[in-house]
Amino acid sequence: MVGALMLRRAASSFPSSLSFRLFTGSCFDSSATVANPSPETSPGGLYGFPVLRTAKGFRRFVDEAIERSGELVSYISRLPPSGEIIRALDEISDTVCSVIDSAELCRNTHPDREFVEEANKASMRIFEHLHFLNTNQSLYDAVIRAEKGNALKTEEAQRAAHALRTDFEKGGIHLAADELEQASQLNIEIAHLGREFNENIMIDPGSLDIFPASRIPKHMHHCFKSVYRPIHKTMDGELEAKDIKKEKGFRVTTDPSTLSSILQFVSDAEVRKRAYITGNSVPHANHGVLNKLISARHKLAQIMGCKSYAEFAICSNMAASPDTVSSFLRNLSRIVRHKADEEFLSICNFKRKVCYEKNLDLEPWDESYFTSMMKSSSYDLDSSVIASYFPLSQCLEGLKIMVKSLFGATFKKVAFAPGEAWHPDVIKLSLHHPEEGELGFLYLDLYSRKGKYPGCAHFAIRGGRQISEMEYQLPIVALVCNFSTGTGSMTPRLNHCDLETLFHEFGHALHSLLSRTDYQHFSGTRVLLDFAETPSNLFEYYAWDYRVLKTFARHSLTGDVIPEKLVAAMNGARNMFAATELQRQIFYSMIDLTLFGEEAAASRDIVSVVSDLKKQYTCWKHADGTHWHTRFSHLINYGAGYYSYLYARCFASTIWKQVCCEDPLSPAVGAAIRSKLLRYGGAKDPANLLRDFVGGNILECYDSGVAPNVDSIREELDL
Repeated sequence: MVGALMLRRAASSFPSSLSFRLFTGSCFDSSATVANPSPETSPGGLYGFPVLRTAKGFRRFVDEAIERSGELVSYISRLPPSGEIIRALDEISDTVCSVIDSAELCRNTHPDREFVEEANKASMRIFEHLHFLNTNQSLYDAVIRAEKGNALKTEEAQRAAHALRTDFEKGGIHLAADELEQASQLNIEIAHLGREFNENIMIDPGSLDIFPASRIPKHMHHCFKSVYRPIHKTMDGELEAKDIKKEKGFRVTTDPSTLSSILQFVSDAEVRKRAYITGNSVPHANHGVLNKLISARHKLAQIMGCKSYAEFAICSNMAASPDTVSSFLRNLSRIVRHKADEEFLSICNFKRKVCYEKNLDLEPWDESYFTSMMKSSSYDLDSSVIASYFPLSQCLEGLKIMVKSLFGATFKKVAFAPGEAWHPDVIKLSLHHPEEGELGFLYLDLYSRKGKYPGCAHFAIRGGRQISEMEYQLPIVALVCNFSTGTGSMTPRLNHCDLETLFHEFGHALHSLLSRTDYQHFSGTRVLLDFAETPSNLFEYYAWDYRVLKTFARHSLTGDVIPEKLVAAMNGARNMFAATELQRQIFYSMIDLTLFGEEAAASRDIVSVVSDLKKQYTCWKHADGTHWHTRFSHLINYGAGYYSYLYARCFASTIWKQVCCEDPLSPAVGAAIRSKLLRYGGAKDPANLLRDFVGGNILECYDSGVAPNVDSIREELDL
């Protein structure tokens, strides 16, 4: 979070942990708000916002948001201590977030360059307005009046007032004028640097040419552009162009998804090495960006009276301090180390056996290739056979079946109003309950295309909130993925990793769609960062359970249900290197925590820091010349918060074991998940929520905060 009331959007656009995870009527006039919008009568416009019928509508969108928030600021400044102060502040947040979230989704997914450019401009304009709001003394004074005036009648209102005041203070409003100005400028600089870092990743994915074409497996040829080079020249001089023989090769772009496929499927070690080094040595421009970001965040933290940006970022989370996080990570590292060492040795021995050389060492570009081979040989798995049971259309049916079974609700396809969709592949669903009516809306943008956000993510477009006793503003979200469209007449299919990612992001969507909070400030995924990934991690378990998979996983040609024996083999293969994967997540978390820790300074050699951490926390070498962290976008999105994935992994393991495992699709389990986990969004303290849901043993207390109990994950992974 940067600043105060409008930025409590912790999981608005979470990339998946497996990757490197709309409104009809004006939101500016509360009297005109439609709580249950009818898609059939929508006046149109991008995401259902009439103002966004054209790209330039983003300018008016920002103007109206600034105008409406200005009216509300004046209104709030005149109010006596009352709950109306918090309600009006939440309306400001709702108004401004509608612009921020729409612009964020647009600039990451819209194929029309004009829309993207206008969304970029709108995003920066509204962000600067945020800083005006976050440093507005009359708003801060009003929150204090409301909080101290004993006028807040509900626990959620009291929690909202406390959260708003704390967020204002994290924006620096309590500082002297010169320090507040410095903090504001640093926040703006940090936002610009974050934007630049992520744009560089998209602009410079890296590429290399591979000759001859035979070095790339045939099943991957369609993924790459063909390139040619002359084979030779004659002794007598140049041949005419038409007579020169040419050798075919492929131009390989080393974006994370493509690089992952290369490292897994290409047998040629030299090709894997070149691809690994190329893909992990871009973008070069982010060296400087990251140094500036670390420096700016450190300066901001010091102005705020903190020793480090990590302390500043974590103090309001469940962990409460970097010391709690560090203790948790080091403890988990000690627990996992022995088994990870055993797994590393088994991979090394397997490589030596396959290559007929006793003294070969493992290289960083070997891991995916040899672990995939070991899994296939141990469990007789064929990725193409597995994918044949997961046509994308059937996977979407699986999500619908799961939601119907757990929550008694159904997804229905909704027709678009003119200009509402941003691409022909996008579909819109409404979530409907037979007794409660519409619960919210979900956009799905699932296929890869040029210029689109490269990973998988959940975007919150509009949060839910109670408008009046009879009206509830329904949440609207989008899931953005980059699945292959298939080749020729082949139906698009998912590999199981993609299915797990889909279920992960869908967990975020359900959190947004099924929460029912008085304030959009707490809607769905707008929770403390180290709790936000818990529902999404819980729903990953559903993607591995045969009782769930058999409801929808059918062979694309025969229609046969996926065999239970195959799912058992998939689970066995999944567990083969579970310690190595957990160790990797600890390493990522330590990078994030260390770079924004007390010694944060641009003068440090970050490549050396990352290399040292890799040696300390994993069994693997650092490849000279690489700087993988320059496209680790979580450093931007989280900033000392990546450990949240491991918190969530542990929480989800305990919830699955104690609540879901016995009968994962039962309505009783669904009722518990909805009423005790998803319903409250950020309206309850997550530590208390987890204790109420599962029991006190899900948490461990430290001097300054709480961390997950690791017993369930330890048992699950046989550590």
